[in-house]
Amino acid sequence: MEYRDYYQILGVPRTATQAEIKKAFRKLAREHHPDRNPGDKSAEKRFKDVNEAHAVLSDPAKRKQYDLLGANWDQFQRAGGTQSGADPFGPGGPFAGFDFASAGGAGRGQTGNVRYEFRTSGGGEGFSDFFRMFFSGAAAGATAGAGGRPSSSRTGAGRQTNGSPSLEDILAGMGFDATTSGGRAATRSSAQPPQQPRGTLEAPAELTLEESFHGTTRVVEVEGKRYEITIPRGVDTGSRVRLSGKGPGGRDVVVVVRIRPHPVYARRGADLERELPVTLREALLGGEVRVATLKGNILLTIPAGTQTGRTFRLTGRGMPRMKGGDPGDLYVKVKVVLPAALSDDARAAAGTFLDLVDQPDPRATS
Repeated sequence: MEYRDYYQILGVPRTATQAEIKKAFRKLAREHHPDRNPGDKSAEKRFKDVNEAHAVLSDPAKRKQYDLLGANWDQFQRAGGTQSGADPFGPGGPFAGFDFASAGGAGRGQTGNVRYEFRTSGGGEGFSDFFRMFFSGAAAGATAGAGGRPSSSRTGAGRQTNGSPSLEDILAGMGFDATTSGGRAATRSSAQPPQQPRGTLEAPAELTLEESFHGTTRVVEVEGKRYEITIPRGVDTGSRVRLSGKGPGGRDVVVVVRIRPHPVYARRGADLERELPVTLREALLGGEVRVATLKGNILLTIPAGTQTGRTFRLTGRGMPRMKGGDPGDLYVKVKVVLPAALSDDARAAAGTFLDLVDQPDPRATS
């Protein structure tokens, strides 16, 4: 019996989520619906194939059953899975006792102006022989137990009472080491590595503060493949930028950001801090001082008598925020730089000036 690759029929990877399966099914069902393709036998067949694939992959129990042996169907047949001609998961079959849901049920949906409907019966009528063999439990010689599910002739983990190979026998012949617990099977191939679980793949990216301010792109390499990722404005150390579903096996690629220390600016969330050196004249007499910011240069008015350590707040001159909103602020801290290496004349003039200044002792209160 020919193996049917339901993942290929829907055009999704084996790691596809239920949402991805549903989206692919709706698209294909709408495209091949008989109402849109009157008289087209190939479209009608394709529509039935899509319905069959969706009926299996959208049902977690059927999908688990299908994934267990799907890719190893030929090996399963050679290992004796069809020697009795009965359903392998039905009564007397080598996998009797696995409590998978029957194929019964109905579903319908509507997308755009095209309505689609599909139905399946307990025996899988209207579906392929592969489907009925794998899921219906209605093959020759099968009888149903309570609740319409196949009754089990399996006793424990050994061979079955009818002499058919047990689950362990079949899987061992296929190169699997199988254990059962509560009607579930956990398998691991001895000939090939286990399937990598769905998850995220991480790659580091180091950025300058300027790149974080303006936004940038990075090319990262993950498992031998290169990806160009857009880094949004405002990222900080520890920010994670995700490229959804583009990695190997449909996994997400996540870039973990690190911002390099900056020689001028210190970052506090969305706010920035920097020191501004000013001359003795600017501090004593006041004046306008040019201040460089990541957004461009501005002129800051320094009042006369400004002391070292005085801080000015420049609103909106900090970092942009990743999630939107007003940008942070820039805090400018003044540092008065005194002249050095005074000449004799300058020293004498400084003495004369300081004699005229009535400055109280700043240590008197300390």
